Amino acid sequence: MEFKHFLPSPALRPYIRHYYIFESNANIAFEDTVFPSGDMEVIFNLGEGAWEAEVENEFYKNPLIELWGQITKPLAIRSKGRHAMLGIRFLTHSAAYFFDDELGVFNNRVTDLSDIIGKPAKILHAQLLEETAAERRIALVEDFLIKRLSRNEKRSFSIDKVAHILTSIKNNAAETNISNIATKHGITPRYLQKIIYQHTGLSPKSFNKIHRFQHSLKLISRNDQPFTSIAYECGYFDQSHFIRDFKSFTGITPSAYLENNSPITQAFVQ
Repeated sequence: MEFKHFLPSPALRPYIRHYYIFESNANIAFEDTVFPSGDMEVIFNLGEGAWEAEVENEFYKNPLIELWGQITKPLAIRSKGRHAMLGIRFLTHSAAYFFDDELGVFNNRVTDLSDIIGKPAKILHAQLLEETAAERRIALVEDFLIKRLSRNEKRSFSIDKVAHILTSIKNNAAETNISNIATKHGITPRYLQKIIYQHTGLSPKSFNKIHRFQHSLKLISRNDQPFTSIAYECGYFDQSHFIRDFKSFTGITPSAYLENNSPITQAFVQ
């Protein structure tokens, strides 16, 4: 099982957090849990293995071209067979540049990308199957993304405003009052809620909670400070508040995560 991360080209750096390639030659079945990341992803399955995601206590096979919406609660997945996958991880606000739908419709599910954008997704998938070199595969993906980006240039003002608001929220994780945040940016609380949800699939409150949670994952993985210190560094009022939020996103306590974190989870704690 191997993960490799690749940075986007300068032209796409304002939109893409990274690309990744996941390969597994072990023909074994395993189960895992996906945690909220605050980012949407597209995954091209290029191997013979199969992935399934849980929906209402039933597992369903994922499509060959996966569009992952915002995950706001732990999502169980399972796998069998050998895998080769190429993933695109968007910045929190930037998926809105590439898709015409309001992004909240994709929350907590895996959608077939070809159902959303049609034939171009299938053509790209076929091209990726023909290539074997990682660099060439990423070049194909970047060409595809740049073409998609040019279609939505008119929406850039509102999306850029969302990016600016999210940055200010991240810089002050303890600020949770929506009215204060809206006033700071010269808009109403209602409009703040609307544009952030429209362009990210998250409410401002959910974004803030997921951002703090992701920061805590990094600190826990280092295993060099007590949970009380992590709680305060991540903007929680106290350790019990931290543990409660952590469990809502993972289904387990921070101690259990530290003892049992999986290779897939570790690979995405960036």
